[in-house]
Amino acid sequence: MKVRRSGTTVDELYETLRDHIIEGKYHPGFRLSQQALATELKVSRTPLREALARLAAEGLVVGEANRGMEVAPVNNHQAEQSYALRLLIEPPTIGAIVDDISKEDIESMQTILERMERTADSHRIQDFQQAHLHFHEATLRYYPDNFRGLIQSLHTKIYRHQRLYFSRPDVPESFIHVDRAFCDALCAHDAVTARQNMEFHLTDAALGLVLDVDPDHEFDALIIALRGLGIELEFDPDGKIHRPTEIRWVRSDFREMPFLCTNNLYYGPAAPDGIMMRSGKASTRSGRA
Repeated sequence: MKVRRSGTTVDELYETLRDHIIEGKYHPGFRLSQQALATELKVSRTPLREALARLAAEGLVVGEANRGMEVAPVNNHQAEQSYALRLLIEPPTIGAIVDDISKEDIESMQTILERMERTADSHRIQDFQQAHLHFHEATLRYYPDNFRGLIQSLHTKIYRHQRLYFSRPDVPESFIHVDRAFCDALCAHDAVTARQNMEFHLTDAALGLVLDVDPDHEFDALIIALRGLGIELEFDPDGKIHRPTEIRWVRSDFREMPFLCTNNLYYGPAAPDGIMMRSGKASTRSGRA
């Protein structure tokens, strides 16, 4: 950690505190005493108060009566709603900007995918998460300013959830599998498939993050967003979503695409004898043909 001085700017303080929260140094419920923080970071309280106010506006810290500020709890419903909003904004935007994305940016994404593969183990999850973020930032910079600002804000709310989720076995490999399909669609300037790949990716990530914390979570915002996009998920007889579940596009402009499957979601038919390909590996599915 950099040594902070009394002249440290609000932006620098904000970035430092935000990193500590996202990386888990300041855990949910951690009391953010201004006196203790000012001593730790070697800053005055005026910029510190401003930095904390910005973090509160992002939902990373909350004010408690008679307790001051503390790190906000990890909220499953908030994560679901963040993904629902991203679904409504990002896939149509990607479809609209496919031809604007430069060859150099696509090549950069391919290089980042290789970095993701090198860091896809439990000992380098932070590196993997950063690489995955940089992969999608290559297209994010083509978004209109307000779109980009909103998506970055939503991603901040999701980032803490991601760190724990990425530590699960097979999750990084699944992300690489789907991101590679997305990158292939961009290379081909295939706007429809790129949009569908992004819809699959965000739905898969939402299901994984939320169900990892609460397997019995009842989705609402995500289902509304998917319905608005002409997408359906398979529900079990008890009305719950259990993994893996099937995703189906029911809108008129849907285009068939290569089979995709992760631990949470699949598109396309099962192979003979209930054997499916998950993230490039054969695995047995029980209960579905």
